[in-house]
Amino acid sequence: MRILLIEDDSDTQDFLKGRLEEKGFAVDIAGTGTRGIYYARTNEYDLILLDYGLPEKNGFVVCEEIRQNGKYTPIIMISVNDAVTYKIRGLTLGADDYVSKPFYFDELFARIQAILRRPSEIESTVLAIDDLLLDTSRQTVTRNNVPIYLTKKEFSLLEYLLKHNGVVVTRGMLMEHIWDIALDPFSNTIETHILNLRRKIEQPSKVKLIHSVSGRGYKIDLVR
Repeated sequence: MRILLIEDDSDTQDFLKGRLEEKGFAVDIAGTGTRGIYYARTNEYDLILLDYGLPEKNGFVVCEEIRQNGKYTPIIMISVNDAVTYKIRGLTLGADDYVSKPFYFDELFARIQAILRRPSEIESTVLAIDDLLLDTSRQTVTRNNVPIYLTKKEFSLLEYLLKHNGVVVTRGMLMEHIWDIALDPFSNTIETHILNLRRKIEQPSKVKLIHSVSGRGYKIDLVR
């Protein structure tokens, strides 16, 4: 999943980017309100972390403009000001949550998970195809009950493919949801990760799962 962090403090940028990447997220950083609006308008994100005290345009203005542009990406606003009036203002303008600084990362991450998580009766934590199982809560992958080690990026890639089981996933979709903005669109990074993923999860005696769709992208399916 991909997160946009709109934050001007370099220490906070480094801290949050590092911790979120440890959790398997791709993170883009915008250091001003104006750039944050631009990124939010032109890219697809699963969630936005929005600081209030930003250069050029503050968090309230940014939140309002993102919503006015028809973007309904979940937004968690972060601010040193914990006054109730600020919280109400932020939520009224379209933020989904409001977190006061200083904060504990574990609490912030729990709020991120709560927003991203669908109701348990709709979405299971276990994704499966054939005898391949991916458990999002335990961060494990097995095939025929044999554990498979994946890197964080490989895990995110497999999770995205499984959530789109039977659907062709384009290269652009993978770039938008699995990698951050620093990925060179002309590199072979995606192809390399797909190749590595295939080597790890596919076995000669087993059904082929990941298929290349010429000129379009990839899909995970029991049939070609």
